[in-house]
Amino acid sequence: MIQFDIQAQKDTRSGFGAGLLELGRTNDRVVGLCADLTGSLKMDAFQKEFPARFVQAGIAEANMIGMAAGLATGGMIPFTGTFANFSTGRVYDQIRQSVAYSHKNVKICASHAGLTLGEDGATHQILEDIGLMKMLPNMTVINPCDYNQTKAATIAIAEHDGPVYLRFGRPKWPVFTPEDQTFRIGKAWTIQEGNDVTIVATGHLVWKAIQAANELEAKGISAAVINIHTIKPLDEEAILESVGRTGCVVTAEEHQMNGGLGDSICQLLARKHPAPIEMVAVNDHFGESGKPEELLAKYGLDTPDVVAAAERVMRRK
Repeated sequence: MIQFDIQAQKDTRSGFGAGLLELGRTNDRVVGLCADLTGSLKMDAFQKEFPARFVQAGIAEANMIGMAAGLATGGMIPFTGTFANFSTGRVYDQIRQSVAYSHKNVKICASHAGLTLGEDGATHQILEDIGLMKMLPNMTVINPCDYNQTKAATIAIAEHDGPVYLRFGRPKWPVFTPEDQTFRIGKAWTIQEGNDVTIVATGHLVWKAIQAANELEAKGISAAVINIHTIKPLDEEAILESVGRTGCVVTAEEHQMNGGLGDSICQLLARKHPAPIEMVAVNDHFGESGKPEELLAKYGLDTPDVVAAAERVMRRK
């Protein structure tokens, strides 16, 4: 049984804001840029304390990415902030040409990702951003699971030389990772070992995977749970070691099935260790307005869906 002492629920975007503020106090090369969503991105504390190192770009996301590329060329470490939809889809050309192709040290920080943006609906609930960003050469893609891990990831990416896409969310979510953790880019966290099925999850769905593993244990099924916070570069060793023992895998993510974490795991298994796989993800649909938990349930991203996927994939071994 996986047990965590859940003492609070906090939104991951606040973890980003806390990490950025801490960076501002320890690294004077860090600068913040925001596209008119300073409060939503929790960048207001950084703006207040370091006004000379903050740029309010307004609703001009393409210009913001261009300015960030220029600041990086000048030796600064720019952190851009807006909703995930506007951080990627709206400015893909600028990211590709001015950041990824040029290997600029820009940190693209994206809030309100996935279905759990909630009532703002399909136009804001981007479910394709991981695929867009992981396909870019030179780009690192990170999707942490709770407040503490998002804060740690924000701090860690400042030390990484090169472009990073950091994805996080809007709703309050259980905080279950250590407050004093060291975040290692590209190194998965195996939460629990198991013998019957491997559950590989990212972002908010890590918590759903933990709940699913506990329900499976009550049924006599031993599930490994791996938190893939870094989707690119992927920790292939951790995944292959676990699947080599269990013989099957379930992936869980708040993203389209096409192009996401499950897609990356499928490619890995096809190349190095063919095994049955089931993917818990949005299956070729746009989102809609609704409460976060209701949307996760409607689109098949809830705890029972992970349990059902594990039972299906085990029958295919």
